[in-house]
Amino acid sequence: MMNSARQFRRRFRRVANWLTDRVRGLPAVQPHDLTPDRIAAIVARERPLILEIGCNDGQDTVRLLEAMPGATIHCFEPDPRPIARFKKRLGGDQRVHLHSIAVGGLNGEFDFHTSGGSKQGKHQDWDLSGSLRKPKEHLERHPWVTFDSVTRVPCMRLDDWCLANAVGSIDFIWMDTQGAEADVIAGGTRALATTRFIYTEYSNDELYDGQRPLHGLLEILPDFEVVSRYPGDVLLKNRRIG
Repeated sequence: MMNSARQFRRRFRRVANWLTDRVRGLPAVQPHDLTPDRIAAIVARERPLILEIGCNDGQDTVRLLEAMPGATIHCFEPDPRPIARFKKRLGGDQRVHLHSIAVGGLNGEFDFHTSGGSKQGKHQDWDLSGSLRKPKEHLERHPWVTFDSVTRVPCMRLDDWCLANAVGSIDFIWMDTQGAEADVIAGGTRALATTRFIYTEYSNDELYDGQRPLHGLLEILPDFEVVSRYPGDVLLKNRRIG
């Protein structure tokens, strides 16, 4: 009975979010993800400044550098497992700066829900789903992903990080924070005011406790408009920056 009630609430929320998206006139979801080449065309700068918040082991970082060889990329990742692989892959690249911290709404040390598990035998230690937010519906949708441990990780507000590192305008932010998108936004209002584009993961289901759906993220990003939507991701443009 309890499971049926949960399923009903989930379906109701999905319909409500879908209707909200339609009312807001959001574009339809495109079938393919945004490619690095397309990002390069959108950014349209020879030496862009890019922030990759939630970079894991740098696979996407490599692709971004291939598309924009003149870019400077600041990468953020709190999980030591992908950090070790990142350093092996990109440790000698002077264009890349790795910061072994989480980005969130507050400064300090906070619980990080570490993911694990194995997907069809291909990933023996799945480290792509860890989050500052406690997993919720993720446990039902992807039961093979485990969250058996919690570790303390350093966390910094984006505004404070930019101030400490003398970072002004930002061309592009790639954000993959597993449900903590609103936390990054809350801690980065000044930085985001000078950011041209944001490409962020989102979910209209509450995969992590307190995760905001897309329309909830747009409510706290009033200066940004949707350029295009992809399966689980959205590209936003700062309408105040030409």
